[in-house]
Amino acid sequence: MTKIISQITLLTRLCISGPGGRAGLVYFALVLGLGLAGVQVSVRLIAWTADFYNALQKLDVEATLHQIAVFFGLVAISVSLFLSGSYLRKMLQIRWRRSLTEAALDRWLSNKAYWHLRDRTDNGLDNPDQRIAEDCRIFVDKLTGEAIELITNTVALVSFFAILWSLSTFPLAFTVGGVAVEIPRYMVWAAPLYVAISSGLTHWLGKPLKSLAFEQQRREADFRFALTRLREHVEAVALANGEAAERRLLADRFGAIIQNWRGLANRELILGCFTRPYMQTVLRIPLFLALPAFLAGRVTFGGLMQIGSAFQNVVTTLSWFIFSYRDLAELAASASRLSHFLGAAEDNVDTPRPALVTGQENRILLQDVALRVPDGRALEPLPEIRLEAGGTYWISAPSGHGKSALVKALAGLWRHGSGQIERPDAKMVFLPQQPYLPLGGLRGALAYPASPETHRAEDYERALGAVGMTQLWEIDEPAWNDARRGLSGGERQRLALARIHLQKPDWIVLDEATSALDPAAERDLLATLRQDLPLATFILIAHRPPLGLDDYRAIHLSRRDGDGSCAGASDERRGEFAGA
Repeated sequence: MTKIISQITLLTRLCISGPGGRAGLVYFALVLGLGLAGVQVSVRLIAWTADFYNALQKLDVEATLHQIAVFFGLVAISVSLFLSGSYLRKMLQIRWRRSLTEAALDRWLSNKAYWHLRDRTDNGLDNPDQRIAEDCRIFVDKLTGEAIELITNTVALVSFFAILWSLSTFPLAFTVGGVAVEIPRYMVWAAPLYVAISSGLTHWLGKPLKSLAFEQQRREADFRFALTRLREHVEAVALANGEAAERRLLADRFGAIIQNWRGLANRELILGCFTRPYMQTVLRIPLFLALPAFLAGRVTFGGLMQIGSAFQNVVTTLSWFIFSYRDLAELAASASRLSHFLGAAEDNVDTPRPALVTGQENRILLQDVALRVPDGRALEPLPEIRLEAGGTYWISAPSGHGKSALVKALAGLWRHGSGQIERPDAKMVFLPQQPYLPLGGLRGALAYPASPETHRAEDYERALGAVGMTQLWEIDEPAWNDARRGLSGGERQRLALARIHLQKPDWIVLDEATSALDPAAERDLLATLRQDLPLATFILIAHRPPLGLDDYRAIHLSRRDGDGSCAGASDERRGEFAGA
């Protein structure tokens, strides 16, 4: 319980400290004030109950009509307070959800946390989109609802107890085994005892709901992810006739949802076997308990109804825990998931990794670099590699040697290994084999990650012309969104090369970035790129030698020798040759 409270407190601070979060406190205070005003209306309704039923008992038509008018007046005030509070609560929720969402996004996108957490699956880390989109919404919704209800119910409880105390002036007298027993103001003591027993049973029966709700959220996210992944790879699935395999995968994911859903439904049924009868009887029990005093002639009919109303309000207020148990379970589950996600995003695990330093010279220098895969398996150690500015370098190696890991290490992403990588203080661009085209217009895709306003229209048109894609310049944004989905791998790689023409970096690292192009297209595009950026340094990681670059230095990384020693690398300089 202490851990859950600390998690909720931490997340609430994030809600308040973000943009507009402090203004949300004003909304919170207003909603709370309206809720407390509603408590006063409820107190007035308790007094109205006695007046109305006493008028009925006396057959006083005028007084009865007056009390009916009073009732509708109180209802109008109550409705106004409720609707105003509901609207302000929604304004509060969107402010605090914005603050919490921005805090989650900041932590997820800072220090490449989204990259380092990509393979973790514990406590919902396999679905960061759900943590940010769903859990932030659920947490703020339940927090604002339950926190305000807790405070207003606490104040209401004091008011209702005071009324019940003043009305319950009669004792309950009975005999047990010939011994006379008298309980003064028994209506006051019966209410908390009744609710305490009921709350204990509710918690005992509903305790598994938190873990079941947590698991249901995870499995729903897994199913959505599988559907999204299929949508993103429709071409590959269609070419492989993989519909049956995808159907099996989706059926397995949905079957997991059904399995947990049944467990959730069974537990809610068990809990409902107690809570539903409780909810149905909680409005009548007070009358039954007050009947002895009425039958003994100690209270009037109006007094009976007033005592019943006061007792009902006390029991209903004390029963907040029972009625809100499901919401409290969701609040605790979302707080637990969000806290773990934010903690993991901020956690900079101190694992052995290659040291990335900024050197004084305009070069890249790898010294004693030995990379590992995340499971700890060692890749082939790398020899000392020195790459001077202005050159063109082709790095090749057998499959599984760790070429992609080397690229990620150069970018500062790889956290597994040892040694030192010295990089220059210069503008570097890395292009992977699968280019990323962000959502939005064509200009945003070309300028990424810079803002589309960074470049002029003629710059975009020139960059597209350099890669042979000028036809895209003529289409509008809706047409671009349609065209983007139909782009081939080679066309996507052309657009990625167009970014380099726009950004004009000092160092360019291409990781199989032209693998989808035919040799003639690769020759033309790389030659044009070199002509446009004569002083840039090109590093090409690929199985085949680069075309279109007249002079390059080839570095071939080799495997270990049979005796286990590292064969190192062969390093040679060559020009482009026919049939390469």
